[in-house]
Amino acid sequence: MDLQISVFLLFVLFTAGHSFSCYECSGVLGSCAGQTVETCPSGFSKCLSVTTRLIEGVSLKTKAKGCVADCASGSMSQSLSQLSSVCCDTDQCNAQDAPDASNVPNGKTCYSCDGKSCSNIVSCSGSEDRCFKAKVSYKELTADIKGCVSTSICNGQNLIPSVSEVLCCEGNLCNSAKSVTQSFLFLCGSLLSFILLH
Repeated sequence: MDLQISVFLLFVLFTAGHSFSCYECSGVLGSCAGQTVETCPSGFSKCLSVTTRLIEGVSLKTKAKGCVADCASGSMSQSLSQLSSVCCDTDQCNAQDAPDASNVPNGKTCYSCDGKSCSNIVSCSGSEDRCFKAKVSYKELTADIKGCVSTSICNGQNLIPSVSEVLCCEGNLCNSAKSVTQSFLFLCGSLLSFILLH
């Protein structure tokens, strides 16, 4: 009995001093070269690495890393941007940047929004096997977003802070074409704020 108690106390002593940590960075200019190690807050037991690339108009790539309560690996494409995320659950497992989202079409198509209309058609690529539609909120503004997404991100759809009312569906163009009148800058700003504030 005393041996069991001693082993338990040793276990508690050795694990009490260890905190879960992840690499953290917000690379607005496409680099996480200055990443640092962050001790994760209580309840945050996963590390996330995200790469976002604007593909329409201005060429801009952002990278972000940090601690999260939950996350999913996969990719998301819209008319204006592509996002790739890698989620892991061991100490400092997000040392590598998330790769760029695949550009190899997989035969699926979905409606996408460009700030003026949601009737654009985007070709899905890589692991993007679903269409989605959702609302993005930033301060008091709201906009519709649509595009292609990986099933893994659909299954963890409540993981992105400024995104709500996420609906994923199977089949080409299953996410309907409904017009919106939000600006291109608002959509890009919302996506970048998600990356930088996450």
